[in-house]
Amino acid sequence: MQAIRDTFGQVFLAIWAHKLRSFLTMFGIAWGVGSLLLLVGLGEGFRTGQHKQLAEIGNNVIMMWAGQIPAVGGQRTGMRPYKLTYADAQAIRARAQYVRGVTAFLRRSDIKQVSDFESAGGQVLGVEPNYAQVRFLPMSAGRWINEQDLSDHRLVVVVGDKSASLLFPGHRAVGSYLLLNGYRFQVVGQAEKFGRGNQDNVNQQIYIPLTTMMELFAMTGENIPADSLTSIQYQPLTAGDNLKAKDEVHRIIAERHGFDPSFPDAFEEWDTIKSEEMVGKIFTGMDVFLGGVGVVTLALGAVGIVNIMLVSVSERTREIGLRKALGATKRSILSQFFFEGLTLTGLSGLIGVLGAATFMGGLQAILTGQGVQGFDPPRLVPWSAAAAIGALTVCGVVAGLYPASKAAALEPVEALRRE
Repeated sequence: MQAIRDTFGQVFLAIWAHKLRSFLTMFGIAWGVGSLLLLVGLGEGFRTGQHKQLAEIGNNVIMMWAGQIPAVGGQRTGMRPYKLTYADAQAIRARAQYVRGVTAFLRRSDIKQVSDFESAGGQVLGVEPNYAQVRFLPMSAGRWINEQDLSDHRLVVVVGDKSASLLFPGHRAVGSYLLLNGYRFQVVGQAEKFGRGNQDNVNQQIYIPLTTMMELFAMTGENIPADSLTSIQYQPLTAGDNLKAKDEVHRIIAERHGFDPSFPDAFEEWDTIKSEEMVGKIFTGMDVFLGGVGVVTLALGAVGIVNIMLVSVSERTREIGLRKALGATKRSILSQFFFEGLTLTGLSGLIGVLGAATFMGGLQAILTGQGVQGFDPPRLVPWSAAAAIGALTVCGVVAGLYPASKAAALEPVEALRRE
C-alpha cells in the first residue's frame, strides 16, 4: 500500500513539475472527448426527436392523396385531377392483402364553428372510427367516434384541445353543443394536446363521423363524386411490407379510375416508414463519422502524451539511473511512467465527460418545454461515453508502457553518465 502511495505521489509530482505541457495535452484530450460526446448527443437528440414526431403522426402510416392523371386513357398529355372516394377505401380494405388498417377522411376548412360562448375557425374532419388507431389521437375526456355514430349519421363531434379552449373558455366541452354551419352537434369527446411548440393546427381540428360529413358538408364542384375524400391513409402488415402495400393500393386505385398505376403524377404520398428509415440512416452515418473523428482526436492526444512521456524519460535519465543505483526495480520504474500516462488520460477523459454532461444538462434545462419540433435536447449517450473511456484506457496504456519500457531498459551506469 505504501509503495502504491509513493508511486502516485511521484506521478503527481512529475505532472506538476511540467504544468504547462501537461495542461495543454490534457486540454486537447478533454476537448476531443467533450466534442465527441456533445456531437453524438446532438445527433441522438435529432434522431429521437424525429422518431417522436413521426410517432405522433401514427404508427407505420402511409398517407395518400389524389394527384393528376391523363385526361384521355393511354396518353400522357392533357392532365386532369381526380378524387379519391370512399368506395376506393372500401376496395382497398377488401382486396389489399398487405394492408392491415385503412382509414379515410374528408377535411374542410370553411365550416364555421359556433358555441354558446365563442366562435372559431379551424379544420373539420369527417373520419371513421379507426382513425384514432391508424393515426395518433389520444383522448382526454369523453369518447371517440364509434361505428354507431357512422351508421346512424349522428351529429356528434370530438374537439381538439385548442378548439375546446377557444370554443368553450372556462367551461367543460364534453356534453355541450356546437353549431357547424348552423347544424347542431353534441360534443362527445375531447382529444389530448400533443405535439410541441406552436404546432397547434392538429389541436385545433374537430372530428365528426365521415358519413355525416359526406351528407352535410360534401365536396362540391363539377364532376366531383358525392363520396369524394381528402385522403386515404393505411398501414402495411409489417413495416417491411410498405412497398408491397403501396403497389397493391396503386393498382386498385388505378383500376378503379382507369389509368396506368405507374404514372408518376397519379399519387401524392408520404411514407412515414421510409422517412423514418432515411432519418435513421442519416443519423447512424453521422454517429459513425463523429465517432471516427473522436477516435482520431483521442489518438492524437495519445501521441501527445507519449511524446510528453518520452521527453520526461529523456529529461529524467540521471534521476532514473540514480533510483536504479539505489535499488529501484524495473517494475517500479515501469509502474511510475505507466501510471503517469494513465493518470493524464484518465483525468483528461473525466474532465471531458463531466464538461460535456454539464453542458448538455444546461441545454436540456433551457430547451425542455421550449417546443422545438423534431428535436430533443442532447443527452449523454452511454455507448459514446463507454467508447471514449475505452479509447482513453488504450491511450493511457500505450502512452505509459512505451516510454516506461525505454526507462526501465536503461542501465544505472549508462543513465548516470548522460547529461
